[in-house]
Amino acid sequence: MTKNQLRIYYKKLRTKLSEQEKQNKSLAIANQLLQIEIWDNTFYHLFLPIAEQNEVNTEYILNLLMGKDKEIVISKTDFTNRKMSHFLLSETTKIKKNKYNIPEPVSGEHISVEKIDVVFIPLLAYDTHGNRVGYGKGFYDNFLSECRSDVLKIGLSFFDPENEIEDVYESDIPLDYCITPHAIYTFKKTN
Repeated sequence: MTKNQLRIYYKKLRTKLSEQEKQNKSLAIANQLLQIEIWDNTFYHLFLPIAEQNEVNTEYILNLLMGKDKEIVISKTDFTNRKMSHFLLSETTKIKKNKYNIPEPVSGEHISVEKIDVVFIPLLAYDTHGNRVGYGKGFYDNFLSECRSDVLKIGLSFFDPENEIEDVYESDIPLDYCITPHAIYTFKKTN
C-alpha cells in the first residue's frame, strides 16, 4: 500500500480501539521497552500523545524515564516552517494543546538536537524495513535529519508491520526499532 492508503487504514484501525485497549496496549509497549538496551543514555525525546488521534499513551514511558532519572525532552511544533523546537521537561513545565490538539510546552529550557540520544516516534504505520508513515507533514523527518547520526529512533505502534510501503522516499529516515504490545522489531544495522 502507499503512504496515503496506510494513513487512512491505520487511522480507522486506531479509532476502533476502546480506551481500555489503548491503555493496556500502551502499558505493554512501555514494558517491552525495558527489554532493549537503551537505558545508558541521558536525553530521551518523547512525544506527548494526541488523544483525539488515539495515539500510544506515552505517560507510561514518561514514568519509566522519570524513575530512571533521565532527561526528558518534549517539542513544540511550528507549522509555518514544519520544524520542531525542543525543551527539557521539568516539574514547572506548563503544557498546552495547540490548535491541532498537540500537547506542547508553553516555554522552558531549550535543548539542542545534538544532545538527544533517543527519539520515541509517533507513527501510523511502518514496514519490515523500518520505514514509517506519519501524518505526512514531515515534522519528524525534518527533526531526525538534524539529529546526530547515532541517535536511536524508536517507533511506537499498536500494530504489526506491513511487508512494504510502496512509496518510500530517499529522504525518509527509517527506524532503528519499533515497539508494539507484543513484539520488538529491530531494523538497526550493525557493523
